[in-house]
Amino acid sequence: MVLAAVFLLALGGAAAYGDEPAQVRAERLPERWYAGDYGRKPTVRHQGSDGTCWALAAVSALEAALLPEQRIVFSADHMTRKNAFTVDLDEGGDVLMAMAYLSGWQGPVTEEEDPYGDGVSPDGLTPAVHVQEIQLLENAKPGTIKTAVRTYGAVQTSLYMKRSEDFAVSESDGDGRTAFYYNEQTKAYFCPEERTPNHDVVILGWDDHYSRFLFSETPERDGAFLCQNTWEDGFGEDGLFYVSYADPNLAKRCVCYTRVEPADNYARIYQYDDCGWQGRQGYADGTCWFANVYTAEADEDLAAVGFYAVGSDSSYELYLVPEFQDGTDFSRGEYLQKGKLKNAGYYTVDLEKPRALKAGERFAVAVKITTPGTDEPVAVEYRADAYTQNVTTAGKESYLSQDGERWENTQERFGTNVCLKAYTR
Repeated sequence: MVLAAVFLLALGGAAAYGDEPAQVRAERLPERWYAGDYGRKPTVRHQGSDGTCWALAAVSALEAALLPEQRIVFSADHMTRKNAFTVDLDEGGDVLMAMAYLSGWQGPVTEEEDPYGDGVSPDGLTPAVHVQEIQLLENAKPGTIKTAVRTYGAVQTSLYMKRSEDFAVSESDGDGRTAFYYNEQTKAYFCPEERTPNHDVVILGWDDHYSRFLFSETPERDGAFLCQNTWEDGFGEDGLFYVSYADPNLAKRCVCYTRVEPADNYARIYQYDDCGWQGRQGYADGTCWFANVYTAEADEDLAAVGFYAVGSDSSYELYLVPEFQDGTDFSRGEYLQKGKLKNAGYYTVDLEKPRALKAGERFAVAVKITTPGTDEPVAVEYRADAYTQNVTTAGKESYLSQDGERWENTQERFGTNVCLKAYTR
């Protein structure tokens, strides 16, 4: 059966946030909450004339995830200049680019090592932390976002915004009338029409009783999220402004940085997908097997496996094929463990029993994944557009299978690399 590859925007079904700590689930969400009241407000950023809001919002949300115990100001300059993509600063980016950069240990580095706006980014910098889990929330309801913000301090989200020099956001509504979406006096924003999101901000809190009459265009209900923008502290109040719950463009895609660890958590990462999730493949079925083959660089233990869930409610099984020779060896796969993932995103699964690898040994890591609601449940990297011209399949070995018995080499057959990482200690 022919495999199908789809573009990155055609993601899986809407995810629902569902694995917050039990103490948060058990409590009723307050009517008002702000991360800054708990020492979790990240540094206010200013993107200038560059299209870097996606990276600035990402590093701010990542900073908030470590607060208040640890404050590290991360470099957006490094994320935009030292990622694997061929994208100019004024061309923008998206959350999948940030996910590829972070999950691949390309960063993050600190702002002190690579300051924003100086036009350069040093070579040879190493990550200050390792980001091992990033959850995607799509078309999320307010309660879902609130729980995520309260648990992790911040949620990165896209929305539709227009701006001018004086930050007065306006445009014609098509009837010759001018519609103002941003109320500068009340620091409140609401766009009533559904538009294509073009900006990223960070949600830091909410107020259920924020009056709908404080917006220039009056929404149908009270309530707003408290967001931090990337237009320096001259916008809003110390960078903060309100966005109505009723804004149809908010939270179509949100990101939570849910597992951030010290940079010495694993000794090594094995991977093929520097540009990360660019498409999906499968056999017109919600279940698919996928695998990558690597060569151990030292005597070490396979400690964890990392991969994407392209939709919600995915279940998986992990396997190891030691001393791998060719595709027929998958029949020798050793079962490791299984689990479930509530949301779409990137996940690292630690092995209950690490497995020893010998230096020079070729080994295969394989995953059987089932994702309801999609026919292509495997995330893959390929040369999708002008921004992914650095993608190469040379020297890489990935496989897909419909049944776990007959396997196809994806580099040879489809020109894709499977997004599947191995971590060792």
